[in-house]
Amino acid sequence: MKTLIIYYSYGGNSALVAEELKKAADADVLELKTEDEKVRTGFAKYAWGGKQVFTHKYPELKPYTVTIEDYDRIIIGGPVWAGTPAPALQSFIAKTKISGKKIGIFLCHAGGKGKAMDKFKALLPGNTIAGEIDFVNPAKLDRAAVSLRIADWVGSL
Repeated sequence: MKTLIIYYSYGGNSALVAEELKKAADADVLELKTEDEKVRTGFAKYAWGGKQVFTHKYPELKPYTVTIEDYDRIIIGGPVWAGTPAPALQSFIAKTKISGKKIGIFLCHAGGKGKAMDKFKALLPGNTIAGEIDFVNPAKLDRAAVSLRIADWVGSL
């Protein structure tokens, strides 16, 4: 089964998970990058991200060359922003036809995923959701423990 990992990471947590997923699933990886590369911190980061979530004006993504049809299984994920999957993920899903795939979903958050997983699954109709997993600040956790948890999860997909 050919696997693709698609992720967006703003603070590095989702990148860490994607790196471990790549090892565990022997997968190709697509990192989503926004056209706006300005780094925001503190309140500015939350205001910028929150505005995207609440206005539903999602960022433009940099071009990528992956062909979704080439993959049987897709693992997609990233951070939770204001109780939803990050806007960059929503941009990607809105502009990319993903149908008939076996999907694994991962989310990273600081302890409040809310209904983000349900919202994420609703964005992917016509697919089989094979599994879901979330991580609370994985960059602050023991890397070996994160790695083991990911390997177990990938084995269950």
